[in-house]
Amino acid sequence: MCLAIPLELIEINGNTAVGEAMGMRREIRVDFIDAPQPGDFVIVHAGFAIERLPKEQAEADLEAWEEVRHALG
Repeated sequence: MCLAIPLELIEINGNTAVGEAMGMRREIRVDFIDAPQPGDFVIVHAGFAIERLPKEQAEADLEAWEEVRHALG
Protein backbone atom coordinates (compact mmCIF):
# COMPACT_ATOMS: atom_id res chain seq x y z
CA MET A 1 0.00 0.00 0.00
CA CYS A 2 1.32 3.43 -0.94
CA LEU A 3 0.47 6.39 1.28
CA ALA A 4 1.55 9.10 -1.08
CA ILE A 5 0.61 12.73 -1.41
CA PRO A 6 -0.33 13.67 -4.97
CA LEU A 7 2.12 16.14 -6.48
CA GLU A 8 1.29 18.66 -9.18
CA LEU A 9 3.92 18.87 -11.88
CA ILE A 10 5.11 22.46 -12.12
CA GLU A 11 8.31 22.11 -14.17
CA ILE A 12 9.42 19.43 -16.62
CA ASN A 13 12.88 19.01 -18.10
CA GLY A 14 13.14 15.78 -20.07
CA ASN A 15 12.54 12.88 -17.69
CA THR A 16 12.98 15.05 -14.61
CA ALA A 17 10.25 17.23 -13.12
CA VAL A 18 9.47 19.32 -10.07
CA GLY A 19 6.31 18.38 -8.23
CA GLU A 20 4.58 20.47 -5.58
CA ALA A 21 1.94 19.87 -2.91
CA MET A 22 1.12 21.36 0.48
CA GLY A 23 4.02 23.83 0.28
CA MET A 24 6.57 21.12 -0.50
CA ARG A 25 8.56 20.87 -3.73
CA ARG A 26 10.40 17.76 -4.81
CA GLU A 27 12.45 16.79 -7.84
CA ILE A 28 11.11 13.56 -9.32
CA ARG A 29 11.51 11.35 -12.39
CA VAL A 30 8.64 11.04 -14.87
CA ASP A 31 9.94 8.14 -16.98
CA PHE A 32 6.76 6.08 -16.43
CA ILE A 33 4.28 8.86 -17.28
CA ASP A 34 3.24 9.21 -20.92
CA ALA A 35 3.65 12.83 -22.12
CA PRO A 36 3.77 14.56 -18.72
CA GLN A 37 2.62 18.17 -18.73
CA PRO A 38 2.75 20.98 -16.15
CA GLY A 39 -0.49 20.87 -14.19
CA ASP A 40 -0.71 17.05 -14.20
CA PHE A 41 -1.12 15.40 -10.80
CA VAL A 42 0.90 12.27 -10.10
CA ILE A 43 1.56 9.74 -7.35
CA VAL A 44 5.26 9.32 -6.59
CA HIS A 45 7.03 6.24 -5.22
CA ALA A 46 10.78 6.11 -4.57
CA GLY A 47 11.29 9.34 -6.52
CA PHE A 48 9.39 8.18 -9.63
CA ALA A 49 5.95 9.34 -10.75
CA ILE A 50 4.11 6.04 -11.14
CA GLU A 51 0.56 7.11 -11.92
CA ARG A 52 -1.29 10.17 -13.23
CA LEU A 53 -4.36 11.17 -11.22
CA PRO A 54 -7.45 13.08 -12.34
CA LYS A 55 -7.43 16.59 -10.85
CA GLU A 56 -10.62 15.91 -8.87
CA GLN A 57 -9.09 12.83 -7.22
CA ALA A 58 -5.84 14.65 -6.44
CA GLU A 59 -7.74 17.54 -4.84
CA ALA A 60 -9.85 15.15 -2.74
CA ASP A 61 -6.70 13.29 -1.61
CA LEU A 62 -4.95 16.55 -0.70
CA GLU A 63 -7.99 17.67 1.28
CA ALA A 64 -7.92 14.38 3.22
CA TRP A 65 -4.20 14.83 3.95
CA GLU A 66 -4.91 18.36 5.26
CA GLU A 67 -7.55 16.91 7.61
CA VAL A 68 -5.04 14.37 8.92
CA ARG A 69 -2.39 17.06 9.38
CA HIS A 70 -4.77 19.27 11.37
CA ALA A 71 -6.03 16.34 13.45
CA LEU A 72 -2.46 15.47 14.46
CA GLY A 73 -1.74 19.05 15.45
